[in-house]
Amino acid sequence: MSVTVKMLVDKVKLDVIYGDDDLLSKEITTSDISRPGLEMTGYFDYYSPERLQLLGMKEWSYLTKMTSHNRRHVLREMIKPETPAIIVARNLAIPEEMISAAKEKGIAILQSHVPTSRLSGEMSWYLDSCLAERTSVHGVLMDIYGMGVLIQGDSGIGKSETGLELVKRGHRLVADDRVDVFAKDEETLWGEPAEILRHLLEIRGVGIIDVMSLYGASAVKDSSQVQLAIYLENYESGKVFDRLGNGNEELELSGVKIPRLRIPVQTGRNMSVVIEAAAMNYRAKQMGFDATKTFEERLTQLITKNEGNPMINPIAIQFGPFADSLVCAFHCSGIASSSLLSL
Repeated sequence: MSVTVKMLVDKVKLDVIYGDDDLLSKEITTSDISRPGLEMTGYFDYYSPERLQLLGMKEWSYLTKMTSHNRRHVLREMIKPETPAIIVARNLAIPEEMISAAKEKGIAILQSHVPTSRLSGEMSWYLDSCLAERTSVHGVLMDIYGMGVLIQGDSGIGKSETGLELVKRGHRLVADDRVDVFAKDEETLWGEPAEILRHLLEIRGVGIIDVMSLYGASAVKDSSQVQLAIYLENYESGKVFDRLGNGNEELELSGVKIPRLRIPVQTGRNMSVVIEAAAMNYRAKQMGFDATKTFEERLTQLITKNEGNPMINPIAIQFGPFADSLVCAFHCSGIASSSLLSL
């Protein structure tokens, strides 16, 4: 995605002191922002003219204490044709020499009333999002209870149909079929739709539907953080699936790892409800409410209570459908399987 100076001006609410449409259409190629400190003293080794140049109170005060001749010389060296723009924070007065150098090199001068550090953070956040390298993945990205859930699986398994059911249940569609993901930072993964597919959903047998038109603005979202991945796969007898929720499978995209759950698809299973529950359960775990740990603690207490009891009841009789899960829980917890008999 390309970003122009005009887009930055509109997003961060900057004032244009000097610049026409041609200068504002100049493309910004890097999210790095330079605060020229040493450059004010005439040291231009390792100077990066392709970056946005941001001047705050320190740079401005040093600049204003220089003689007009030195100020003109430094600014002409600092402002290069490849520089996207010069930005002055805190509504500081702009020297005439800066305007003269900008006119000579064809560079826009922008101004903001926002403090320098805050302005730098706002611009970095916006540029990092727009200029981050995109990776396209196949799937459906949904916003479920405010949490981004990436639904993946083989073609034809029902990802889009599940997404439509989730929309009907009050959740929001972010992207269908192709999801463009990028890393905002080392720990945050973000997803957005391809522009041609924005707000559209493809259902086999029905065709392409416009979710925005059919269900309203509350049913769509332009982008979302990706916090959980769910992989749908056909149920097969003998295939092992997580029964307790203590699996640690992860999916890595753009250098960021997110947890992934594998959910079997079988006739009679309402996948939208299952995915809804998986999203809520993941959020509960993030808040410290882990049902798996609670179950294992109760199980350990029960074993401790019944140790040495001559009255032995088979675990299958006591726990019925939970028997397989209990065996798995003991195995995962490292407790000897012989302890099961003490129950």
